[in-house]
Amino acid sequence: MNADAHPPAGDGTPQDLRPLRIGLLASNRAAAQSAEALLRRQYTFAPADDAEVLVALGGDGFMLHTLHGMLEGGEPRPVFGMNRGTVGFLMNDWRLDCLAERIAAAKAIKVAPLEMRATTVGGETHAHAAINEVSLLRETRQTAKIEVLVDGRVALPELVCDGVLVATPAGSSAYNLSAGGPILPLQARMLALTPISPFRPRRWSGALLPEDTAVSLRVLEPESRTVSAVADQFEVRDVAQVDIALDRGRSLTLLFDPEHALDERIALEQFAT
Repeated sequence: MNADAHPPAGDGTPQDLRPLRIGLLASNRAAAQSAEALLRRQYTFAPADDAEVLVALGGDGFMLHTLHGMLEGGEPRPVFGMNRGTVGFLMNDWRLDCLAERIAAAKAIKVAPLEMRATTVGGETHAHAAINEVSLLRETRQTAKIEVLVDGRVALPELVCDGVLVATPAGSSAYNLSAGGPILPLQARMLALTPISPFRPRRWSGALLPEDTAVSLRVLEPESRTVSAVADQFEVRDVAQVDIALDRGRSLTLLFDPEHALDERIALEQFAT
């Protein structure tokens, strides 16, 4: 993409980004809506449905919402996020100027989602994608009892816990880290299997698995010790079994300023204090 083909006008006319097919999306937060108004005064964007690249304004939640829209039938396009939310780990810094130039120079990072297939106690099956993690969580005061299978073989006959999760490298510094799991560099080609408040086996801290591993989590006593499964923001309640595998066929592309790219941020999180 040649960002110099349409330099900013010096007479106050908005720079036309339509030939570059750059579209704009914003969350409903006030800060994102204000930023969108400023950008639309500075630039003329292509319609989002016709865009080759999308600019997303908001926080990490809105970035995940945008990416999930592509996974659920939308056309996959690279996304350049700018933080107008709270954390913004998946976003670039907010700046008004030089947008086309930043996108042209951006570092592309590919992330592959997990596919979750959750079967309920009633026999219904629900499939959802997860960019960060798939987590199982107890629904009541009683601890969950979960059998853990790795590539079809029983690895843990009974994990007594508040829950358990499988995280991608992109999501390893989110809920997984808070639960005591390891940070995975994006290049690691691994998955993190992490217990949430394990009671038995008390000293089991989780496992690192090759990314092509299939993980199955069977809920023991699912009628009395009810468990929900969550793929990012999608929840399925009263599950009996959850099957999880990485889906490289649906990789998504995030764009980052080279000096502040996602792979470097995740690597540096290992040294955060």
